[in-house]
Amino acid sequence: MATRRSGIVVIGAGQAALTLAETLRRGGETRPITLIGTEVHPPYQRPPLSKAYLSGGMPRDRLWLKPPEWYAEHEIDLVLGVEVTAIDRRRSQVVLSDGGVRAYGQLVLATGSRPRPLPAAAGGDLAGVHVIRGIDDIDRLAAQLASARAVLLIGGGYIGLEAAAVARGLGKSVTLVEAAPRILARVACDRTAAMVRDLHLSHGVDLREGLGVARLVPGADGAAAGARLADGTEVAADLVIVGIGGIANDALARSAGLRCGDGSGGVCVDAFCRTEDPDILAAGDVALFDIDGSGSMRLESVQNACDQARAAAATLLGREEAYAPVPWFWSDQYDMKLQIAGLNRGADRTLLRPGRRPGTGSVWYFRASRFVAVDALSDPRAYMAGKRWLEERVSPRLDQLADPAVDLKEVASDPVDVPA
Repeated sequence: MATRRSGIVVIGAGQAALTLAETLRRGGETRPITLIGTEVHPPYQRPPLSKAYLSGGMPRDRLWLKPPEWYAEHEIDLVLGVEVTAIDRRRSQVVLSDGGVRAYGQLVLATGSRPRPLPAAAGGDLAGVHVIRGIDDIDRLAAQLASARAVLLIGGGYIGLEAAAVARGLGKSVTLVEAAPRILARVACDRTAAMVRDLHLSHGVDLREGLGVARLVPGADGAAAGARLADGTEVAADLVIVGIGGIANDALARSAGLRCGDGSGGVCVDAFCRTEDPDILAAGDVALFDIDGSGSMRLESVQNACDQARAAAATLLGREEAYAPVPWFWSDQYDMKLQIAGLNRGADRTLLRPGRRPGTGSVWYFRASRFVAVDALSDPRAYMAGKRWLEERVSPRLDQLADPAVDLKEVASDPVDVPA
């Protein structure tokens, strides 16, 4: 059995892995720390990939979370371009694709998630079909996007909508299809979706909701040339971007016998980021955990990657701090910034509060009269107020919140009974 002096090995080299390593060093951890990543790139920001980086507005080196020399200065062994093929819990070591092994005293799974692919039976394996996840994905996409004329987006979530905005900004003809009855069906209410829909329609996107793709249609060169939709109509396109959700990279954990979730997967952890193996933790996109006593879920966001990694670091440092997040997210589309605080699942009431300018505003979610989330569309004041109320565990007075004449600073709030 490896001793704890064997050090801390992190499988993954993204935002969660880096935050964990940095927090450990700041907290006085002196054991060896190793980050193992399958990509050849050092840890980098992912949110700009589908926005500024794809559009050409951000150079690659600005994506790096730390300069290359930082890792050596902090005695962090960064192992890149190598895959972990197995976790040997009995020997407390991981097996690498290059034939090597790394012993661990404690192991952290920060393996993230991957885009859900369009099935090969539907043409997902054709050339010209892209997903958005890493730098290499975007580099391949950007090279083809430059010469593309017609772009087809499959999926009306954040990724698809952001990519649609970038493509329209580059002057491309854009069609977006969403199989669900409306866009943002999994993450926002119909009021928020309506405002986002109007935004895209105003920019010339051909938006088709409640209509799935039956199959992509190949052209003479074998690459995707469009799609046949579920209603029999066809859409021409010389570039296809698929954004239909994500799947947790939990195969290593499953093979090692750790408990994982169904559906989109995830490694089950407690409030302290621990799996059922006391020497193995998980954080970030791959972690499946209970939030606010209302059921387990994964959070795919920068906020969760960073905050949960800090909680995992506290556990490793022997300073256990239960992770009870107030999640927040954002999405940039054209000149609109959508900012979200909280989780709207289970909400039974929404309230629309107009913004100061046309096309702006906020949507407030309540569950059993308890305030649980806010969507702010180019309305930073609403976002900051909602986030503060969630952090303070209070609910705004509905009658005042519903009155746009009452400034948000003047809206009174009442404490609510929420789990600690």
